[in-house]
Amino acid sequence: MDRKVIEEKVNAFLIDDLEIDEDKIADDALLKEDLGIDSLDFVDIVVIVEKNFGFKIKPEEMGGVKTLSQFYDYIQSKVG
Repeated sequence: MDRKVIEEKVNAFLIDDLEIDEDKIADDALLKEDLGIDSLDFVDIVVIVEKNFGFKIKPEEMGGVKTLSQFYDYIQSKVG
């Protein structure tokens, strides 16, 4: 899957489902500190990613994912 498509899908659910301000969406945005994603939001993200991309996020694989760009990379590594 093309990275641009991944970015568009991720950004759409961050804005629409998690109600994150579109102005905060940037490659170098920190998921927790800048976007305010907490553990409850993460549960929603797991469900949304599975529905949109067809794989389950493993929490142990997300340990090094701190920025939005790293999250895109993680998804891309899973879906090709």
